[in-house]
Amino acid sequence: MTEFFLAGSLSRRIKILCGMVCAVLVLFGGLLLDEAARMQSSLGWVAHSAEVLKTANQAIGHLRAAESAQRSYLLNHEVEQARIIDSESQQARRAAGTIAWLTLDNPSQNARAQNVRALIDDRAANLRESAMQIRQRDPAEPATSARGHFIMLLVEARLGDFLTEERMLSNSRMAAATSHLDGIRWLVLGGVPVTMLLIVLMGLVLIRRIRRPVEAMMAVMSQFGAGDRSARIEGAMRSEEFERLAYGYNAMADELAVAVADQNHSEERLRIANLELSRNSEDLRERSEVIELLGGMAHRMQAARTDEELASVIRVFVPRVLTDMPGALYAHNNSRNLLVPIAAWGGLEVESSGFAPDQCWALRRGQSHFVIEPGSDIVCAHVLNNPHDQPDHYHCEPLLAGGEVIGVLYLKGVVQAENRFRLTVLTENIASALVNHRLQRGLREQTIRDPLTGLFNRRYMEETLALEVARALRSKSALSLVMCDVDHFKRYNDEFGHDAGDAVLQAVSAEMRARFRDGDVICRFGGEEFTIIAPGTDAATLSNRVNMVRQAISELAVHHAGRTLGAVTMSFGIATWDESMERDGSTLITAADGALYRAKREGRNRVTIDKRAEAEESSAA
Repeated sequence: MTEFFLAGSLSRRIKILCGMVCAVLVLFGGLLLDEAARMQSSLGWVAHSAEVLKTANQAIGHLRAAESAQRSYLLNHEVEQARIIDSESQQARRAAGTIAWLTLDNPSQNARAQNVRALIDDRAANLRESAMQIRQRDPAEPATSARGHFIMLLVEARLGDFLTEERMLSNSRMAAATSHLDGIRWLVLGGVPVTMLLIVLMGLVLIRRIRRPVEAMMAVMSQFGAGDRSARIEGAMRSEEFERLAYGYNAMADELAVAVADQNHSEERLRIANLELSRNSEDLRERSEVIELLGGMAHRMQAARTDEELASVIRVFVPRVLTDMPGALYAHNNSRNLLVPIAAWGGLEVESSGFAPDQCWALRRGQSHFVIEPGSDIVCAHVLNNPHDQPDHYHCEPLLAGGEVIGVLYLKGVVQAENRFRLTVLTENIASALVNHRLQRGLREQTIRDPLTGLFNRRYMEETLALEVARALRSKSALSLVMCDVDHFKRYNDEFGHDAGDAVLQAVSAEMRARFRDGDVICRFGGEEFTIIAPGTDAATLSNRVNMVRQAISELAVHHAGRTLGAVTMSFGIATWDESMERDGSTLITAADGALYRAKREGRNRVTIDKRAEAEESSAA
């Protein structure tokens, strides 16, 4: 396995190391998802146990209320108590039936529940019989039942056993949820350092694999330059590129040794050999510098976390690798099927809209495409369509990974033969970095997006709100927050099912994404509640936009399973941040939430501004 990893080219090692990082990330991600699913299941069972306990307590409470009504009659002779006996007995029986239904998943508890249900039914029947007697007999005549008292004692005893067992079951389920939460915590605490350590080790390994052969070759060249004509590069370079360099150098040195040993050769031949040696030595030195420069570039690209950081690395290092050659890097956008510009250098101006893959002959052919003079080859459509460019000479180098289009490197000029090595290694490094960056960005999206609506989640909202508050404080600009939720949302779940409720949430989320500005941050706060962070705007200005969104949502026609779910309306509360509020945005959320509840109280389907913001606007007017 070690020999397999060490053999081959530098690009192959980089791909293997990147694959290892991806495998570790996928492993930790899978473990986290599994533990989260287990914890969610355990919490569901804890909630189920809580419902069972609550229903059981309601059953005994209703039964006790019926008995209390019976005793009230015996003390006060109020015939109205008979109605209460009958009503509470019926509710006790219904609660007992609910307990039996809720425990169908647990045979032992279900058997206890069925026993309790039978006793409650017996006691309820006894109480209803007592109620009928109350209506028929003389109020002065007492009505007692020793059997009813005995049944009640049995009910309390059996229900006590049932509740004790259910509490133990609830505790065990809560312990399981806590165990899964601990598992997630340990996975995070262990996974992040391991991943970081792996990335650092990969960088160190790559640097070491480049530095050692370079140092070995430089040492041999120094010996050779000092007069040791027998100095040769020996040992495995552990890289195809360095093996070729070593082979070329040794071949050159052999030829030079033969030339020196041959006393019959002319001085001209000796001079030519010396010139060739100097030229090749310069090539070796230059390639060594390029390899070291590309190693630093690759390390920084792998560590970049944002598109802007990646673009900065490209703009700094590519002009140093390919000097005096303006260009631009385009990355493939899968969702739009476009090549969009990431970075440009050397004063080159490119269209920000990008171009389609079929407009580049390099991507069509899967290999380099260049024009060295007018009419020498077909000109790519994206060059002809760019008013800032001239199609007389340029070079397009495709960036591919696993047969998939990653991007294209566009260079304004002609790539000379001595720069082909630089271009090849450069494109391999950039392609690998783009693949890694795409994977990192996908994982980041999964952590900040709500899976149902596609909106940002609450965690991202809280982080963004704190940043926007700090920005508003520095720039003295306005910052407003909208809290909103779907009116009578429980009705959709109760009447049409939870899938219908999900359809409503998806519909209003899509409408809000379409109606709010690109700079507004729309988040799902929880359940049917949403938040919108609106930088640079106050409550009065924002209320007009929110009213248009509210009107558009009220005109939605949501369909699910072939049925129309009826009118959908939302209530909105708006608050504007001021310096008296907390810097983390919690006070702003509370103010917007208060405005939302005021909208609810005033009749729903409306927009309400926080009273503090209204007062400030009135004083400003």
